[in-house]
Amino acid sequence: MDQKKIDRINELARKSKTEGLTPEEKAEQTELRNEYRHAVVGNLNLMLENTYIMTPDGKKRKVGSDE
Repeated sequence: MDQKKIDRINELARKSKTEGLTPEEKAEQTELRNEYRHAVVGNLNLMLENTYIMTPDGKKRKVGSDE
């Protein structure tokens, strides 16, 4: 997600607290927040796919692996 969209999310949040949002702005805010959430979850999943736990016996185990 680019910085322009994050700035818009913050702008809408500030406006929501001070003067309120129009129905169109609320819909835009919801859409932008959902896009942001999907980006965060996607990045987290990518990091976890490449994360390993080192066991006391020196073996590596992939996070989420039931081995």
